[in-house]
Amino acid sequence: MPETATAAIELTGYNWVPDFAKGNVRDIRARWALEEAGVDYRMRLFNASEDKPEAYLKEQPFAQVPTLKEGDIQMFESGAILLYIAGKSETLMPRDPVAQARVTSWVFAALNSIEVFSMELVIINLFEPDAEWAKLRRPGSEALVRQKLKRLAAWLGDKDYLEGAFSVGDIAMASVLRDLTRTPLVAEHANLSAYVERCLARPAFKRALAAQMAGFTEGPVVAA
Repeated sequence: MPETATAAIELTGYNWVPDFAKGNVRDIRARWALEEAGVDYRMRLFNASEDKPEAYLKEQPFAQVPTLKEGDIQMFESGAILLYIAGKSETLMPRDPVAQARVTSWVFAALNSIEVFSMELVIINLFEPDAEWAKLRRPGSEALVRQKLKRLAAWLGDKDYLEGAFSVGDIAMASVLRDLTRTPLVAEHANLSAYVERCLARPAFKRALAAQMAGFTEGPVVAA
């Protein structure tokens, strides 16, 4: 849903990040879930080139985004936020306890079984691709990611989504795999490549991406 100044849910994000990060800041995961759920939200934005206010550390101990506020509820970590939002929508979280357990497992799998390994490779490729340590580490990192993607592709098979119907587990997994599309690894599995394209083609994701991109209105803060 469109960002609304009076919406009950508030997320935090950024109004400036370096170009490579635009469209990839992790508040996009929460935005996507809220769009799928049809829930209004508002944004509180920071400039990534500035230190956050000291008070923000009481909301997010690691000074990262996103956080979520709704009434007395305050949350951080994108996976926890996704599960909270999913509780508001049968589109994202089935009400059947058996199916619910499976979907919850996939959120954790995306973050713990895939992203833990994929982010190392993304960081190597983005920030220090020519460093000697990176040249030594990249083959092992790629091998670990390939192993994980092979197992994920085998599970997915010819299904459209991880558990057949779209869920918050797919938001988490597609968000993680989207980062890997900067490498050739996802494309090594035709079904995973099609899966990512299918998820990112959803209107709710497109709205979330457009909203995040529209929020980048500031420049880096330059010390006087």
